[in-house]
Amino acid sequence: MTHPVHTPVIAADGALIRFALADLLAGRTATMHVELTDAGAAEPWLTRLVGAEATFVALGRGQAEVAARPELGRLALLLWLRRWWPAGPSLGIPSLDPALLDLETAVATADVEDLAEGLLDGFEASPAELFDAAIAEDALLAAAPPVAEEVRGLCARLAAWFDGEDDVVRAEAAAEMSARLEKATPGQRAYALAAGLDPLAPGEGVLAAGHASIDWARVPPGILDAGEDTVTWRIVAAAAAARLEVVVAGAFADAAITAFARHAGELFAEVPLELGPGRFSGTAELDETATRLAAGVHSGQITVAVGVADEGVAGTTVEDRAEVVALVRARPPAARTLAERAAAASADEEF
Repeated sequence: MTHPVHTPVIAADGALIRFALADLLAGRTATMHVELTDAGAAEPWLTRLVGAEATFVALGRGQAEVAARPELGRLALLLWLRRWWPAGPSLGIPSLDPALLDLETAVATADVEDLAEGLLDGFEASPAELFDAAIAEDALLAAAPPVAEEVRGLCARLAAWFDGEDDVVRAEAAAEMSARLEKATPGQRAYALAAGLDPLAPGEGVLAAGHASIDWARVPPGILDAGEDTVTWRIVAAAAAARLEVVVAGAFADAAITAFARHAGELFAEVPLELGPGRFSGTAELDETATRLAAGVHSGQITVAVGVADEGVAGTTVEDRAEVVALVRARPPAARTLAERAAAASADEEF
């Protein structure tokens, strides 16, 4: 089964609408695959979207390949960017500002609601919720300067849309944000790539050591450098007790993440990680059994995975990540979203 990292998807009411990642990143939107999960819920909006004949075929088969609508392709791409964008100085790919992504996604969601009423019933976020997130704590104001005129235009569009929805409060907030952007000044994203374990104390020795890569599926988006081999670990023999030390280079934001150490698939240590200057790091003492294990096996037989959980997650492989990075690097400038253009404009400052 194809990993979700390769397939932008919209969870519509009664259906999943999937796109090819390579097409969306290349700026193409030819076809989309509609997989019905509740035919009764999907039929009304699907008929409005593709017509009665194509809908009849889809209902009979439970799925259909239909001509893509650019509004849906854009929303699917923005949702994918919010979850899977592989940012990191080690890759030469700048991070995307969440406030700009929220604003763009709010506009794209509104466009889809206008295109096919009911398609997004029960969707993960409404235009109102996305707009609220974008302007919270003046995040949009800080992110907008590199693309201020475009942001003002999107705010004006949302003001008109909210007005049409009789959401007077948000219509006024969007119009006010558009006005405030005339005087916006750039913010600066604090981020540094820092790596490496601290020096050992006298009398200490290393029982095992190695490197690992972040599995994108195991961590929240936008907190870590997406490059390979950013995790460094070692098991240190000390007078009091052996310990496992883990450092993850490249930190964009804080999150609750843990390192899980395994041998032959069996968990023998967990290390809660805390945010520091440009990195996450943590240390955990090992019990007698784990210490004997570390002393008796080769480092290559120990695996360390970093994330919010170590079980029940469909993980990404090295090949998955490399394919996505290659597609992102090949992305034509003309196809870039607002958040990408802002990131490119400020890349020299951020990196």
